[in-house]
Amino acid sequence: MARTNGGIIGKRNLTSFGKSTVTSKTSSGNVTTQPGTRFVTTVVVAGGGGGGGAPSAPDHVSGGGGAGGARVVTCISVCGATAYPMTVGGAGPGASAGGQGTAGSNSVAGFSSNPITVCGGGGGGGGPPGTLTGANGGSGGGGSSANPGNPGNNNGTGVCGQGNPGGRGYDAAPPALTGGGGGGAGGAGTAGNPPGNAGGPGGDGIDFSPYIGNVGPTCSVFAGGGGGAVRSGTQGTGGPGGGGRARLSGPGNGENGTTNTGGGGGGTGAPGANAGGTGGPGIVVVKELNKASGVWNLRSQFAARKSGTWPGAEFITATGGSVTTSGNYKIHTFNSSSNFVVTAVGNPTGSTQVDYLVVGGGGGGGADQSGISGGGGGAGGYRESSGAVSGCYGVSPLGACVAAITVSSQSYPIVVGAGGGAASCGFDSSGLGITSSGGGKGGTGVNGSAGTAGTAGGSGGGGGSNNSNPANPGSGGAGNTPPKSPPQGNAGGDGFSFQGHSFGSGGGGGATAAGAGGGPGQGGAGGAGGTSSINATPTVRGGGGGGAGRQPLGGVGTFGAPGPGGGGKGGQANLCAQNGSTNTGGGGGGQSSGTGSGTQGGPGVVIIRYQYQ
Repeated sequence: MARTNGGIIGKRNLTSFGKSTVTSKTSSGNVTTQPGTRFVTTVVVAGGGGGGGAPSAPDHVSGGGGAGGARVVTCISVCGATAYPMTVGGAGPGASAGGQGTAGSNSVAGFSSNPITVCGGGGGGGGPPGTLTGANGGSGGGGSSANPGNPGNNNGTGVCGQGNPGGRGYDAAPPALTGGGGGGAGGAGTAGNPPGNAGGPGGDGIDFSPYIGNVGPTCSVFAGGGGGAVRSGTQGTGGPGGGGRARLSGPGNGENGTTNTGGGGGGTGAPGANAGGTGGPGIVVVKELNKASGVWNLRSQFAARKSGTWPGAEFITATGGSVTTSGNYKIHTFNSSSNFVVTAVGNPTGSTQVDYLVVGGGGGGGADQSGISGGGGGAGGYRESSGAVSGCYGVSPLGACVAAITVSSQSYPIVVGAGGGAASCGFDSSGLGITSSGGGKGGTGVNGSAGTAGTAGGSGGGGGSNNSNPANPGSGGAGNTPPKSPPQGNAGGDGFSFQGHSFGSGGGGGATAAGAGGGPGQGGAGGAGGTSSINATPTVRGGGGGGAGRQPLGGVGTFGAPGPGGGGKGGQANLCAQNGSTNTGGGGGGQSSGTGSGTQGGPGVVIIRYQYQ
């Protein structure tokens, strides 16, 4: 319909239909998104630290507890109708009898595309005989007055981006003994003030209401520091955002931080063996967003309105590789080189991006000379996206925060790297602008002066052993070569020799773990690969090859175990090593059977996944 200004009221095309729903987690558990939600904002606050305790004698006073770390992160990519685990950090108890307050616990927002951890607040410093300084934490604890001669800061430090340091405490003639306030997310704790007979106030918290509205008794002001105490005078106030005041009247204990604010507990002081206040537990708040995709051409929308063909969701259409489906998602698996041909790019209401897994070819296992052990081959480089745009399937730690790729209508060359031949490096795999390097070859076992080092690659090859006196085995090759972020692999393990009498070569590096070093008669295990469910089945790929083992004088030795994810088993006397598994990028096992030849690495793979309906 037309407005008076000539505009057309069109359909709003949203990328996220979160309805601005706000969920507050005051204890650990899942937050389940609504079906149409694609983006969220979250505030994550850890548990506050406890205030320090005071002894019955001497007359020292304690510092306030530091607030729990606090962060806001906007526009996090999520999947609809999906449960995400939230961990709400517990409060740190206040100390008694002069002890340092206990730190609060971390809080975690477990979004697969962007997991967020904030650190618990540091405990306040106590009087003797306990720890006198404030502890480090999300925000640092305030220092106690037990700081003879006041030589320097005795406060705890905070974590950059989460909190601030506590204030220092001061030793002085009673009644002017003063403790520092705990740090807050929005400001540092204030130092004690002997001339003013005042304990240090806790640092300010942060007002998060512009992001999540008013939540809880403090209206979304979270993570204030606990107040520091004074022997006689003005007790330190808690910082805005749930910080506890120092030394309440009556029992003389510090005030607790406000529940589910991450506020620090208040300090306390003599006379009497009083306890510091307990910190406030943390909180995790999630707001599901409505997010508009932008503006479409008015002329085309008017024409569509007249013809009754109002635009709706459109999805990527593509061909190439072996194609399977899992629910609303298509999966293209390339076990050999080909092309991924995009014929339609979709729109933001449907799909415009793809998730991916690219694994390079594994390196070949090292050869042996006269049965001297060769190193395991390194796995091919392993690179993947988070899976957030195509169903939030499980990914390895390497893909946890990696963005998907926006595609256009074109033909994308896909190269699947071959595994390295005997004692040869693997070949690179590539697609969509992502390249994963081939694995490094295992070092050769040498019947002579020095074992050969493993070669660098996506993951590095294991070092070979040698037969000489003194022993001189080869080192493992470097992984993540050339460097990528996150790393595409790990180093191989070093070879081992003992004066020509016992040999064990290093295992090849894997996608998520380095290869193990060889030992006396024992080959090193290959490094573990990464697990991804991009093909709708949890599958481990990118394991390193095991190193070979050999004992002298007819001893058999022990082979290195293959790295989970297609790595080949290492060899031992009269038992040949194994090749890396096909299309896993696994490294070949190191040889030690006297054959003189190495093993082959497993070819890589490229997998692409997207929403198609």
